[in-house]
Amino acid sequence: MMATTVGKLLIANGVLFLAELVWGDGLIGWFGLWPLGVVDGSGAAPPFLPWQVLTYGFLHAGVLHLVLNMYALWLFGSQLEAVWGARRFAVYYFACLVGAALTQLPVSELVLLQGGEAYPVIGASGGVFGLLLAYGVLFPYNQLRLLFPPVSIQAAWFVIGYGIIELWAGVTGSAEGVAHFAHLGGMLTGGLLLWRRHWK
Repeated sequence: MMATTVGKLLIANGVLFLAELVWGDGLIGWFGLWPLGVVDGSGAAPPFLPWQVLTYGFLHAGVLHLVLNMYALWLFGSQLEAVWGARRFAVYYFACLVGAALTQLPVSELVLLQGGEAYPVIGASGGVFGLLLAYGVLFPYNQLRLLFPPVSIQAAWFVIGYGIIELWAGVTGSAEGVAHFAHLGGMLTGGLLLWRRHWK
């Protein structure tokens, strides 16, 4: 039986994480999402390359980062793919990844212009946040069991709450090192697709 799109994405992320363990910063230099070629304080940052708006979504900063993203991809993605089918799901997921990248790029430029350092954005979170939004729209009354705190909450309220937290963290600069605007960009892209194409 052919693997689902979600299954293929899980495998691809796992394989590329193993590749990161071998090639490390070299792989991130080529495939992480870097700012648009601006020079930072320590010298030239690795260049922005067009494919990075997709490839960054297959790299992760560590085992916990990978596991959390892949769990969410499986949890939300498998149900969405069952409703939409493989092709529609893939279009939505990759559109959210690209939308997240295009949202993060001007934020990264602003950080550099304000004297910050160039750093790569990596992780599937942009696509995952798009899936989270779609799950909340399609299954608003489904109960999600949280680990911290250990309570159940309806999917719609979870999405709204998480979105507010991400916006607050992005605007205030909390949780430094997390690409909050990429997360929001993934949600925004997903919202536009759901609205424009009526994927309900």
